[in-house]
Amino acid sequence: MNLNLSFSYFLYHHKVYFIIGFMVLISSLAHAQNAILGDSLEFVYNQSKYPPKDKLYILKKLAFNHPDTEKKLRYSNELITTATTLDSTKYIYFGYHLKGNALSLKSDYSNALESYFQAAKFAQQEQMNHGEVFLAIADVYSNIGNSNNATTYYNQAIQALRLENDSIQIASALLNAGDGYFNAGNLDTAFIYTKEAETIFEKVNYPLGKAYSLGNIGMIFAEQGKDLAAEENMNQAIAIMERFKEFYPIAVYLTFISDIYQAKGKTEQALNYANKSLELAQIHGLKQQISNANLKLSELYEKANNPTQSLSYYKAHIAYRDSVNNIDAVEKMADLRTDFEVSQKQVEVDLLKEEERNQRLIRLGLTAILGLISILLFSVYRNSRVITKEKKRSDNLLLNILPAETAEELKINGKVQARRFEHVSVLFTDFVGFTSYSRDLAPEVLVECIDYYFTQFDKIIEKHGLEKIKTIGDSYMCASGLPFPSSEHAKKIILAALEIIDFFKSERVNNPAKEIPFEVRIGINSGPVVAGVVGFKKFAYDIWGDTVNTASRLETHSDLGRINISETTYLLIQNDFDCEYRGEIDVRNKGLVKMYFVNGLSAKTSSNL
Repeated sequence: MNLNLSFSYFLYHHKVYFIIGFMVLISSLAHAQNAILGDSLEFVYNQSKYPPKDKLYILKKLAFNHPDTEKKLRYSNELITTATTLDSTKYIYFGYHLKGNALSLKSDYSNALESYFQAAKFAQQEQMNHGEVFLAIADVYSNIGNSNNATTYYNQAIQALRLENDSIQIASALLNAGDGYFNAGNLDTAFIYTKEAETIFEKVNYPLGKAYSLGNIGMIFAEQGKDLAAEENMNQAIAIMERFKEFYPIAVYLTFISDIYQAKGKTEQALNYANKSLELAQIHGLKQQISNANLKLSELYEKANNPTQSLSYYKAHIAYRDSVNNIDAVEKMADLRTDFEVSQKQVEVDLLKEEERNQRLIRLGLTAILGLISILLFSVYRNSRVITKEKKRSDNLLLNILPAETAEELKINGKVQARRFEHVSVLFTDFVGFTSYSRDLAPEVLVECIDYYFTQFDKIIEKHGLEKIKTIGDSYMCASGLPFPSSEHAKKIILAALEIIDFFKSERVNNPAKEIPFEVRIGINSGPVVAGVVGFKKFAYDIWGDTVNTASRLETHSDLGRINISETTYLLIQNDFDCEYRGEIDVRNKGLVKMYFVNGLSAKTSSNL
């Protein structure tokens, strides 16, 4: 569970400023007043009633204090632009640092890291202490699960900050380093770092830092099975954080307390805390914690023998997890390695050993008869064929997992660069009544039946030139328009969807005795996606973005045996297919969404086929 103190920059710059007329008054207010301050500064900034020399200073404070994440990002970008125009390296540094903070709040870790490294470059030019920005970089690595890089930068940050002798900064670094060690499973080291941070925060009377320390020690206690101490610490932390309106850590601690009650077998209390965490995260738009809270509720309902609720929360977890995950960050920051790369290295080692052995045999063969040399050459030839055969087998296996273009890139570079495709259509299917069937049938029968249907899906999408992405349980996902862009991506995927529907109709007529007469729902959406390969083992080609999430929601709101499409897709295919407008339907976390059922080919299209 990643829970860094909300950036060391926040702890250090705890002074805030009001501007009246042409005068700047300094007031040392707490973080709880940031929202009021942000509004006050914004009013003054928009009125332009301040000396021109104060513009950089005001933009810096707006980017730091404004409660709206999008406005934090807007003002930090404006600060970078203005500071660049005025050639102020110091304020360019502040701009990139604050931009990284805003992007991190949006879970855009790839661009956040890029901003922090830009800040580090300008800090070096100004000969500023690197501790703050190293701490921020470490936080990003910790958030994406790269514990090695996180630990490296935490230690560098602590070393740099100790030179400044700033207690709050050092304590912040120690606290976040402790969180990094916690995520890596090194609980003893995590406790040492966090306890030192708590001691410093107490000494300087910094209550919010003290709250983070208490809560993080509570998480450590929870992992160690010290439930009473864990709950006591986290409840103390929550009480303090409610005063400061620090909602993200509260949501995290509530999930941990839910874990404690789950371990005690007190399901009702565990559900209560998990629901509180989810509600808090939803109110404040905390995507990562919305995903985690949904996962916890899914686990709890599964333990309570309520598979319907469990599946519902798990789907919500997947949707938010995909919206948070950033393929570029995964690839640029997680030191991607694949099984294929390992196998290629092994082939190289085997070839080297074989060459050495052959050289020894050749040296011996100089004194032997021609027949021995012939035997040696035959052995080399045979081994070469074995290696060639194994390489071909490896290549074929890779092509069965990844698109050809992606597989070739992986073989050449050992990794795959993420790509953004602007015009793609995404299809989701779902079997109706799958949960009830899964309860009543033997697992091997259920799997055999699903395999039968998915095999037919594979044939259909291959016929129409689509790309299979993955299957999740009884859900099947494919896309059109990648890895090779196509101007007819929407038309091709609708044709495939109609063929899937026809296949199910045919099954009911021609195969009525089949053990599971599944029905299907289909949802389709069009728009931009990001695609790439993720994973250390069992890597997979996958796609991300709001287009994907919306397609999943369209499937959920489809009807039995129907194809439900978004207005975006409808505008691309309206001349080729007969569509039925359904109106605007309220979709969770999306609002009102215009939807259409596809009834079939239009008369014009049918005549041309």
